[in-house]
Amino acid sequence: MLNEKQKLDTLMTLGIELNRIHDLDILLERVLTRARQFVNADAGSIYIREGNRLDFTYSQNDTLQKRLPAGEKLIYSTFSVPIDPTSIAGYAAATGKMLSIPDVYKLSPTKSYHFSKKFDRASGYVTRSMLTIPLMSSKKDVLGILQIINAQDQEKRIRIFSQTDEKVMLHFAGIAAVALERAQMTRSMILRMIRMAEMRDPKETGAHVNRVAGFSLELYEHWAKRRHIDQKEIDKTRDVLRMGAMLHDVGKVATSDLILKKPAQLSFEEFEIMKQHTIHGARLFSNPQSDYDEAAAIIALNHHEKWDGTGYPGHVDPITGKPIPGHESRNGGPLPGKKQEEIPILGRIVAIADVYDALSSKRSYKEPWDESRSIEIISKGAGTHFDPELVEIFLERIALIRLIQERYSESQVEPLTTAEHDVSK
Repeated sequence: MLNEKQKLDTLMTLGIELNRIHDLDILLERVLTRARQFVNADAGSIYIREGNRLDFTYSQNDTLQKRLPAGEKLIYSTFSVPIDPTSIAGYAAATGKMLSIPDVYKLSPTKSYHFSKKFDRASGYVTRSMLTIPLMSSKKDVLGILQIINAQDQEKRIRIFSQTDEKVMLHFAGIAAVALERAQMTRSMILRMIRMAEMRDPKETGAHVNRVAGFSLELYEHWAKRRHIDQKEIDKTRDVLRMGAMLHDVGKVATSDLILKKPAQLSFEEFEIMKQHTIHGARLFSNPQSDYDEAAAIIALNHHEKWDGTGYPGHVDPITGKPIPGHESRNGGPLPGKKQEEIPILGRIVAIADVYDALSSKRSYKEPWDESRSIEIISKGAGTHFDPELVEIFLERIALIRLIQERYSESQVEPLTTAEHDVSK
């Protein structure tokens, strides 16, 4: 629980902290964590505006988290609510006003908005105090909603949100909204690049790259925790990994349509040309200005390498297209694929994420494989195609993998499963 001095100190540096985070999803996680710390709240959620609706995007709940085994995460489904006065979040977005409710179970029936008890009934959780704050852009448009639930005192007893809490959180929301607006612009630019690639290769959809990025984060986080990597380093890498993973195949913009859209199997010569998309992708980030550029280049170049050394493009300098010095073959070309830990960890991670999504997704030449068949292929690839430790982690995290698949379905329909996480309050 932060004291008043700690709150003031944190507010003074909050903008710097949030603006160091580039990825939208990672930013939302940090915003919610920090907001809850400011008022010592047990739970909270963030909604992001999409047109005339609010998409439930991120949630945290300490009470429910403590019920899970160590290392597990809460599973919640995403959904959306209309921006209108019928729900608490919808009302705050429609009016642009903060709502502070001492007890959601004692709302006056004269209010246009109501509290849904579905989640509390399903989970055994008890929601009481709630603070709902619009996140406003520089143009005073609503970007989203920050909702903080069950403020606590030092003895962990639920209390109402004080007037000081309200003032602090209004200031906090202003800082968070600036970072959110910037992160949304960054995400928009990345998705434009993805759409460019999609014009050339229909498989490269926004949903596909979001799934690959989501899978990759799950794998990395647990791989890093096994190695007791410092949390600050984990957070930093998660940020650049998510964006880099989304751009893993961006190099295909330099590949001919005759190859990308060929309805039949590629010839040997065509496949050799196709392999070059890894080098073209790395080249796009050849003048790195940030850690993000470096991660994107590493992933683009290495996500088709295989654990046993049979992948591509091998020991090649993506800038020159020539072999890396000391890794020339007898004919002067680059040595074949990198193997095992020669392959950077980010490349090994995205390799699994990309293949699994390709197997479990519909393509012009195939229907999606069912989960058991896709998992079998990943399992059999341990030690040959894939890093065996990462395969083990992937199988352990399959429940979260399913959730990511649902969240980023091709249709972008986000089903509501109230038994998992209905916070449409």
